[in-house]
Amino acid sequence: MELGATTMTAFLILVCLSALLRGEGGGLKLNYYSKSCPRAEEIVKREVVKLYNEHGNTAVSWVRNLFHDCMVESCDASLLLETTDSLISEQSADRSFGMRNFKYVARIKEALEKECPATVSCADIIALSAREGVVMLGGPFIPMRTGRRDSKESHADVIDKDIPNHNDSISLVLSRFRSIGIDAERTVALLGAHSVGRVHCVNLVGRLYPTVDPTIDPEYAKYLLGRCPSPNPDPEAVLYSRNDRETPMIIDNMYYKNLLHHKGLLKVDQQLVSYPSTAQFVKLMAADNSYFYDQFSKALLLLSENNPLTGNKGEVRKDCRYVNAG
Repeated sequence: MELGATTMTAFLILVCLSALLRGEGGGLKLNYYSKSCPRAEEIVKREVVKLYNEHGNTAVSWVRNLFHDCMVESCDASLLLETTDSLISEQSADRSFGMRNFKYVARIKEALEKECPATVSCADIIALSAREGVVMLGGPFIPMRTGRRDSKESHADVIDKDIPNHNDSISLVLSRFRSIGIDAERTVALLGAHSVGRVHCVNLVGRLYPTVDPTIDPEYAKYLLGRCPSPNPDPEAVLYSRNDRETPMIIDNMYYKNLLHHKGLLKVDQQLVSYPSTAQFVKLMAADNSYFYDQFSKALLLLSENNPLTGNKGEVRKDCRYVNAG
């Protein structure tokens, strides 16, 4: 049965109105701020470079921020909210242990507010600063769509469910990433971010005490024991090991080469070599840095677009640490 022209027109109007009411139609796109704040992405890049020159480790923080924000419900800057009388910050969760440099997000936000008040969301700052952080760490430039809006609530109550633990089985980790549209190949690539930064001894001692994990190369185990000489490290002390000793501040495929030589730092890292559906990709990425970069770019892009708030959902925070007043 065919609809008449008048009926069809009415039907299409209802569909469009329904989409608007659901907040759809204002999704992510490249150069979202081209008219409202033309220099937005340039300003983010400028501030990230300045902060990198002052504090090199900020580049790693930007990448980690994206992971911790987007894995939990939505890419909505809920991670940046601080605890108040009515809200518990995601930063207080055990999964957020070791995260830092949140204060430098304020510098980027201040520069953007000066240029274009109440325009660029904190969620987009997280995405764009991660993109620039990857470049500062020698990785590929990843075009990212923008237009995210900021959450008015924290998701602290679901962090343990959403963010895989470094001691989880690789099957559980793969399942968690699969739930947000990232397959095994790209999960392996995304874990390549572990090629930079460092891991606190608190997260390592389970592989060293009371006995050394037999999957760790013996010489590498000696190094780790030297870095973490106690089974009960002080979580407040600066006790850590570099993820990658050869190129510690470059995102590259050395991570996979280390895994093949049983020098994976975390349990989840080393499991990639022994699990059938991931081992093949470890070998491919260890052999071809360009292939790794291609898959890493695709994986980070998928992560950055996980269930974002767009259209009339959420808000654009004036201060990334707090929900707007009123």
